[in-house]
Amino acid sequence: MSPARWICGGAVLAVALALSGCPSLTNVTPPPSLDRAASLEQAGDAGGAARIFEGLAAQNSGADRNAYLLRAAHAWLGAHRADEAARVLTGLEGNLTPEQQTERALLNAGIALERGQTQDAWRQLDALPMPANPAQAARYRDLKARAAVGAGHPEAAEALAREQAEIAPHIALLLPVTGRTNAAAVSVREGFLAAWYQSPAAARLRVRVYDTGAESVAAALTRATGSGAELIVGPLTREEVIAAAQFAGPRPPLLALNFLGPETPAPQRFYQDALSPEEEARLVARRVLADHHRRGVALAPAGDWGTRVLAAFRQELEAGGGELIATATIDGTRTDYSEAVTQILGISESQARYRRLEGILGTKLQFEPRRRADIGFIFAPAPANTERLLRPQLRFHFAGDIPTYATSAAFEPDVRANQDLDGLMFPDMPWILGGDLAEAVRAATHDAWPNAGLARSRLFAFGFDAYRLAVALHNRPDDVNIDGLTGRLSFDAEHRVRRELAWAQLHDGELRPLPAPTP
Repeated sequence: MSPARWICGGAVLAVALALSGCPSLTNVTPPPSLDRAASLEQAGDAGGAARIFEGLAAQNSGADRNAYLLRAAHAWLGAHRADEAARVLTGLEGNLTPEQQTERALLNAGIALERGQTQDAWRQLDALPMPANPAQAARYRDLKARAAVGAGHPEAAEALAREQAEIAPHIALLLPVTGRTNAAAVSVREGFLAAWYQSPAAARLRVRVYDTGAESVAAALTRATGSGAELIVGPLTREEVIAAAQFAGPRPPLLALNFLGPETPAPQRFYQDALSPEEEARLVARRVLADHHRRGVALAPAGDWGTRVLAAFRQELEAGGGELIATATIDGTRTDYSEAVTQILGISESQARYRRLEGILGTKLQFEPRRRADIGFIFAPAPANTERLLRPQLRFHFAGDIPTYATSAAFEPDVRANQDLDGLMFPDMPWILGGDLAEAVRAATHDAWPNAGLARSRLFAFGFDAYRLAVALHNRPDDVNIDGLTGRLSFDAEHRVRRELAWAQLHDGELRPLPAPTP
């Protein structure tokens, strides 16, 4: 006997009870695989796919095993084998994930429908909330519509059919258009829709607005995702954005219209944009350093806004080698800021020295108060009404010649109101400072919103740019760089918008652009 024949005859003898003859490799059944299951499903052999999924389940444990069993039950249902599907579901073990629990509920309802038990299927589905997963949501609507017809609920079937017809790819805009922040939300919405109308008709993306003033952020995200949203813009307030970041369900990429705090990590596919006063303060600090100033003082309004702005400015200034040698707060409810101004300028100390000297000499002296000589700049962020009172008082106390910087909050486009702000320097958006895009948008929207005060609405410009950012994210998420009404926009490594602003200085109440600083 040849060696080959001995191997074929003798070795097979060891497994003769299981096999007869010398087996051919072409007759060996390949191991279960997802690719084979997918091929069988595409070929219409749902039962064959179900057997493979059961084989994969037998090779795994825990959550993976349950996942394969659920897919096997789904495939058995596709083969109209309700009893096999029910058998497979009895093999589920341990704790199911929320999505797996929903899947089991949908499969049980599908089994009841397959068996003709429409009333039972209707009761099961009516007790099941709308799934967050888009694919499960579509199956839920289909199953419930079928059950509604058989269970004698035609009105529910019609409502589900209408809802199903509304499912389409779109951008979801989440804004609190009702409630305490509705004025801001409406301005953002108007800007967003203005950008939509000004884009070419063939390139417009479908937009739907979801009111987070009327429903929770989680409910709006679930509904938008289930209705086919490809991108979500919003929500708007800090509290809403935190809720969106903590949303555990599936959703498409999201562009939040506010920044998360440092204590809240951003999830995957979570972009952030905001008109942030802290970011402006950091921009001002960089400009101060670029203008070759290193030591200066700061006056900020009392309260949370002033505290946050001053902290951001100080951090950026000190990181660049600068120093705040004195700071003071001002009470925005008052009109006289002399105490704070004289304190940071060192005039109070000058006056105290004068009084001590008079006391020592016992005679009246001629005296002209002097400010400290080492102040290279003043940072004075404040709302416009406060800034118009503060700037003249700085001049009165011998500080009119010190370079003074503010944020855009200090400026309102009114020549008469800004006469007292002479010399003040600040960054602002093209929508306020002017430019080709701003003028084109203003002209196009004048007829649509003749009384909306759009020339003053930074939030309108913010909404306009939100649409353009959304289009850019939809088309090329890895390469976003656009010129907008609020500045030149791009995303940093943490998916937060970086906004480059232009600079201006006031002369006789009118704006004059400031050139870039000298290197």
